[in-house]
Amino acid sequence: MTTRAAPPTTGLAASIREVSFAYGERLALDGLTLEVPSGVVFGLLGPNGSGKSTLLSHLAGLRQPSAGEVRVLGQPPSTPLRARIGLLFQETSLDLLMTVGETLWLHGRLFGLGGRALQERIAALLESVGLAERARSPVSTLSGGMKRRLELARVLLPSPELILLDEPTTGLDPDAEAALWARLLEANRAGATVVLATNKVNEAERHCDRVALIHRGRLAAEGAPAELKAGLKRDAVWVEWPGFTPALAEELRAWKGVGRLTWAQPTLHATVDDASAFVPRLFQAAGDGIRAVRIRESTLEDAYFDIVGASLADGEGAR
Repeated sequence: MTTRAAPPTTGLAASIREVSFAYGERLALDGLTLEVPSGVVFGLLGPNGSGKSTLLSHLAGLRQPSAGEVRVLGQPPSTPLRARIGLLFQETSLDLLMTVGETLWLHGRLFGLGGRALQERIAALLESVGLAERARSPVSTLSGGMKRRLELARVLLPSPELILLDEPTTGLDPDAEAALWARLLEANRAGATVVLATNKVNEAERHCDRVALIHRGRLAAEGAPAELKAGLKRDAVWVEWPGFTPALAEELRAWKGVGRLTWAQPTLHATVDDASAFVPRLFQAAGDGIRAVRIRESTLEDAYFDIVGASLADGEGAR
């Protein structure tokens, strides 16, 4: 896994101050405050329903907060500002009756582009996303990965300064995911700020300069992936242990090589230097009280669990 050095930044691409928003009685954002530096790839990491999509919709100007302030590219969200923002929705939003080329041509015209410059821009983008030979094909004939690449080309067509992505690689195979990210990182190197909502730990660690951990509509922590994982040991051990008691935690913390311990019924989470030494000793201490054990190298998911006491796999009630 390669680590991307955070690029130098000047100013903020987005600023969210004490923003709250509810769907009826269901609170999606709860006094959230967050800053997105310009020029970075910024991840919003949290389970489904944690408020990530709602936050993106506020940044895009599609919703207005019930409380707090949102500023994007130095301004309050507005209709004219949308010309400088690209938004990739979680669900496909393509007209299946149009061709690939027509889809991009119409989008370009909506942004005031036209003539030969638009045609050349469309050709270059289709080439870059691997769809040059499908320009005359109906959208209905494309595979899921091809449709996602077409949507990305549509987002990039007006050269947006801010690119907002909602679960951009959901349902893509590894090759299609790699191709999409290659194009996104190229846009980022050209100066665009990229903000993505995801619950994929590997995606956040591999591509993001900074990551915000979102939990129940609030900011739980924010920083570079390495900073968020700084307190973790090498291995992560997830133990289903219904009979565990907080008193046992003191005994386990005294063991050599044991780092953070987090208990959220019925799961005990620990990061340790060496799981192969820790787990047998754990079974000796627990007897038959342990129902399941999962071991892997520590990731941002472990940092998330330690900070908020919940798993990224645990859905929440917001969006």
